[in-house]
Amino acid sequence: MAEQSLREVRIEKRAALEREGLQVHPDRFARTHTLREIMALPDGTHVRAAGRVGQLRRFGKLTFATLEDFDGHIQLALIRDQLDADPEKSRHKYELFTKYVDRWDFLGVDGEMYHTDKGELTIRVHDWVMLGKTLQPPPNKYQGVKDVETNWRKRYLDLVSNEETRERFRIRTKSVNAIRDFLNRSGFVEVETPILNTQQSGALARPFFSHHNALDMDVVLRIAPETYLKRLVVGGYDRVYEFARCFRNEGLAASHLQEFTMLEYYAAYWNYEDNMTFTEDLLRHAIQEAVGTLQIERGGHTIDFAQPWPRKRLADVILENSGIDIDAHADADSLRAAIFAAKVDLDNPTAGRGSLIDQLYKRTARPKLIQPTFIVGHPVDLSPLARRNDANPAAVDRFQLVVDTWEVINAYSELVDPLDQRRRFEDQAELRKKGDDEAMPVDEDYLTAMEFGMPPISGWGMGIDRFVALLTDAPNLRDVVWFPLMKPLTPEEEQAAGE
Repeated sequence: MAEQSLREVRIEKRAALEREGLQVHPDRFARTHTLREIMALPDGTHVRAAGRVGQLRRFGKLTFATLEDFDGHIQLALIRDQLDADPEKSRHKYELFTKYVDRWDFLGVDGEMYHTDKGELTIRVHDWVMLGKTLQPPPNKYQGVKDVETNWRKRYLDLVSNEETRERFRIRTKSVNAIRDFLNRSGFVEVETPILNTQQSGALARPFFSHHNALDMDVVLRIAPETYLKRLVVGGYDRVYEFARCFRNEGLAASHLQEFTMLEYYAAYWNYEDNMTFTEDLLRHAIQEAVGTLQIERGGHTIDFAQPWPRKRLADVILENSGIDIDAHADADSLRAAIFAAKVDLDNPTAGRGSLIDQLYKRTARPKLIQPTFIVGHPVDLSPLARRNDANPAAVDRFQLVVDTWEVINAYSELVDPLDQRRRFEDQAELRKKGDDEAMPVDEDYLTAMEFGMPPISGWGMGIDRFVALLTDAPNLRDVVWFPLMKPLTPEEEQAAGE
């Protein structure tokens, strides 16, 4: 009930301002400068500024306040006898401010810049106007919002209260802008592909389903934009990319979300080795632009993106960390026996050879990969839809970039042979018949597009949320997504959360 009473007090203050003839929600305010711009102005400069009221400190005839926005704050000084040439009107304006202006109200001020005796840059206010009366009381002014789940559910409170959160999202924006700029300057064209698809494609994952009422047909939400981007290469685009919202109806974890942003690009005439070289240049540029350094502090250690990124065979890192040579075990039974002998626990020990390799790698080797490392030489069992290596048909032309145990990028020399692709689709279709709902059905439209001709292509995918989480030392991807999906609270849970 305490919060309700505070809300009622604010509603009464709003009514009092309206009785004074003041508009509590005007349609506009003409600023001369943003708060960031104001910080660089010399004393004596006339300014009109706007923002939220942060702190309020009243000292009789003098009130100090702070005006805040996303990028900064500035101190305000209101002196009782300096708000109007008419002394009576000046005192009245001052009294209205001290009685009816609260923290988190939106305010517009007119004044001039000066430095206080303590050297703090301040606006000496000559006039003020209410720009939005806030009815809900804000969080504690010293602690802000600290509860993680509240921050996810009410990101607007998190953003206003916590500078750390604002900085994470600044870095996200800078990262995306830097990547987009680098790709554009490298001859890539940004495109958009459908989110509503008639069948799942582009990755092995369980989709979300919906229904299109006008066409009376079921649709799936995009798992990945891959096959449509490749169609554009068939159509003549040399290099294409998309920041794509993707949806995978899979497990929830700190490093996995069902709805996420994926950057995918495809470059004609490249192979995966060309792509690795380009990747180093692209990400170094993005990291430098976003955070101003190539040495990132994360989890108590320094990740150095400036040093060369080693390229290691998957078999070698597994051998190094488990003592098992996967090349010496050509079938699942043999490999399974070796894993049991090494006493490595697996989530699914009855799986096929490809899954056994993946589980073994994730259990023994990937947890040791902290510095940026390219993993190459994946067995074809583990990458059934990638292009086989010319020198070693048992491996595929693929790389993954791993940083601090997280897979950040997955990339390939793409499969462009339509007959080979058809065989692999048919293999996937057989798995679907056996109950694997992550396996892809045959995509006849895509196969038809392929038959009109594809050049050599290398493709690349990176989860933007995961990349930003790495740069900002965020423990959970929800920390770098503005509005992560959350299960609604029951009325009882809402009440408990508000107490």
